[in-house]
Amino acid sequence: MRSKPKRSTPIPTASGSTTAGATVLGRSAAPRTIALALLLLLVVPAFAQGPDPTRQPRSDDGRFTNLAGDLERAGPGVTVPFFLRRIAKTFATPEGLPPRVENDGAFLRENARASIPTITWIGHATMLVQMEHQTFLTDPIWAERASPVPFAGPKRFHPPGVALEDLPPIDFVVISHNHYDHLDLETLVALSRRNPGTKFYVPLENAGLLREEGVSNVEEMGWGQVAHSGDLEIHCLPTQHWSRRGLFDGMKALWASWAILGPSERFYFAGDTGYFDGFADIGARLGPFDVAAVPIGAYRPRAMMKIFHMDPAEAVQAGRDLEARALIGMHYGTFDLSDEPPSDPPLLFRSAGRVAGYDESQIWLPPIGQVLALPTGKPVLDPAESGGSG
Repeated sequence: MRSKPKRSTPIPTASGSTTAGATVLGRSAAPRTIALALLLLLVVPAFAQGPDPTRQPRSDDGRFTNLAGDLERAGPGVTVPFFLRRIAKTFATPEGLPPRVENDGAFLRENARASIPTITWIGHATMLVQMEHQTFLTDPIWAERASPVPFAGPKRFHPPGVALEDLPPIDFVVISHNHYDHLDLETLVALSRRNPGTKFYVPLENAGLLREEGVSNVEEMGWGQVAHSGDLEIHCLPTQHWSRRGLFDGMKALWASWAILGPSERFYFAGDTGYFDGFADIGARLGPFDVAAVPIGAYRPRAMMKIFHMDPAEAVQAGRDLEARALIGMHYGTFDLSDEPPSDPPLLFRSAGRVAGYDESQIWLPPIGQVLALPTGKPVLDPAESGGSG
């Protein structure tokens, strides 16, 4: 059993002081107390003490920004040819896709009661995790396309690792940001209808999307806030990314990573992110983690992707910063989102892991649908012996 996660210390505020107005040399000490509190607010780094969830970083026009501020993006000389290449490859099926195993969900449904700690890659950034008698999903997308319209946009190469109707009861869902390959309203509505008790945790200013579609059991969180589900702590944390679903709503909704911490297991979900110093801060405050799910794809061309998407080597470095004992790769091989061939991310991820000191048992690249045990990463079931469960 590991100790409970370290808790951040609230930033002191003058309004929160309960010190009585003691008198020194006939004068109240209250002004000095207030001055000291203000000084601490100025000199103590906010994230090291636990960021104020009501004061996320924003630009002058009120839109959210990253911890590093507004980041310079690639110009049309890079982006226009990139999107033309994406259109040209719309109907192509690349080689080197990740394998997929059949999984009828029977073990996972039974395990919702037994709660053997497991993780299953459903595809893209969707992980199904079972720990501490809770079952949860990250960025669930069961849609055929990652797109605002059903007839165009990136199409799945593989079906999801488990059919939605075969899932175990889902206790909660965490969403990293509002891009269509991460916040799929069709899937979220289906999950809510299947089990109205499922709780959806989203970064600030994202709840309205769900509520407009009838998903009411949703909670918005800012960086530094903590929620609870059973014995689990659900930490909303920074990441380096951006948000947009339409032409004029860029950066109006927050993005996040998530740490899910229990008495025995500790899991980190990076969402979609570029490499940034915040990983080391998260590792220092909340690590070590048994496993971190890190994105390893959608990183080329680097001139366009680097600030918002890690390459495999950066993903491994993020894992080191997070003090993660093992890493599971995601965000590759499901949708065609970038220039690198789908065979590159896993190869480079393994290679970078070896260089960084991870052994083969600590770099996880399972087939889609394969159930792995936590914290070992070993397959729980052999598909050939389980009658179709992967």
